[in-house]
Amino acid sequence: MLGGMTVDATAHSPFQTARVRTLLRITVPALVIGAMCGVLLWAIDEVAEGVTVVLWEWLPELTGVDPAARWWPILVLGLAGLAVGVTIRYMPGHGGYDSATTELVAPALPLKALPGIALALIVSLGAGVSLGPESPIISIAVGLSVWGVAKILPNASHGAILLVAGAGMVGAMFGSPVAAALLLTEMVAGVKAGGLLWDRLFAPVASAAAGALVAHQLGVAFAPGLIGDYAGPHWMDLVVGTPIALTAAAASLAGAWLMPRLWHLLRRFPNPIVFTTIGGVLLGILGAIGGPLTMFKGAHETGELISRASEFSFWALLGLALMKVAALTVSAASGFRGGRIFPAVFIGAAFGLAGHALVPDTSLALAIAAGCLGSILAIGRDGWLAVFMAVAIVGDVEILPMITVIVLPVWLLVTSAPEMLVHGATVPPNAGHSAPKEPEITPEQATS
Repeated sequence: MLGGMTVDATAHSPFQTARVRTLLRITVPALVIGAMCGVLLWAIDEVAEGVTVVLWEWLPELTGVDPAARWWPILVLGLAGLAVGVTIRYMPGHGGYDSATTELVAPALPLKALPGIALALIVSLGAGVSLGPESPIISIAVGLSVWGVAKILPNASHGAILLVAGAGMVGAMFGSPVAAALLLTEMVAGVKAGGLLWDRLFAPVASAAAGALVAHQLGVAFAPGLIGDYAGPHWMDLVVGTPIALTAAAASLAGAWLMPRLWHLLRRFPNPIVFTTIGGVLLGILGAIGGPLTMFKGAHETGELISRASEFSFWALLGLALMKVAALTVSAASGFRGGRIFPAVFIGAAFGLAGHALVPDTSLALAIAAGCLGSILAIGRDGWLAVFMAVAIVGDVEILPMITVIVLPVWLLVTSAPEMLVHGATVPPNAGHSAPKEPEITPEQATS
């Protein structure tokens, strides 16, 4: 007893000291893995950009073709589908997990599978497929991390490495360790065991911070501009923002409903070369109709769309949003490797801009944030990530209170709706992997 206060005898107990030492011991490898994720993201982005230059600038100039010709996207994306199909068919690992059948973070694949994943991803990104780099590049990061750590620490837990590498790449892609912390909270918080949540998140957050810092330095992190027209919470924000968010979610859910059906239809062709080529041709047709803004992963295109919003009418913006939903649905269903979050950002921004075109006297930032909230929640099915990205896309934290209210009716809409994911998928031999059952990750694995 000291001054009427009881001193907590466990504050400096051997258990607490050992816990701190454990957290410090895992920090260095976590920082190294996170930095590796930032460099890997930069390398993949640079090579994919080179492919884009070759396909959309160098080849048209060399052949005298107008890249704006309606048939050029059909040819380029059809050939991209053929190349991805050949990769899935013949390269070791068959291009890794089919992105339509697996979650964002999936169990590690062997080292020999990683070149095929990288090739399929680079072709998809470079050619203009409407998918982001998320799940394939996380697979590459996890595979490299498991292999590298095993050389130094052969007894290290694969579950812990998976969390750290996944967090590092999420931090690098979204430019913030906060995104990784929110995304991984649901993975580890539901584990019924002792220990503090932030003990289990310590190494992943360290890795995510390193990944974000390196990615920012290399210029590949997601960095939206500031839309500073939000004047603070007002009841009219709910009247405007909620319908925009619900509309964006409903349209995205239509794609989520259609994607597994299209996936099964295309898998009637047992050879991946056939169904990826068909998908590429379909994407080319959509690209010819919707134009370059509706192609590629959507990060750069979202900024361009926002900056050029005054050039488009309400109906044009709505058409761009729906075209991107269709392109994402076809991309995910036809075997291309990539993630769905960055295209969802474009979809949400387009719906937000369309909503703002109807009520131009309201906040542009609120409209865009609400649209992104709805589309990301419907497509990614992660409330924390949807809220984070809605705030990040406009760069104004003052919008957070209203977003946390708008998310509630949107969640009621999406919670029992179909996911943009193929469950229980079975595929023919050499047609690519469906997602295996993920092993449970215990708190001990996450901090050991």
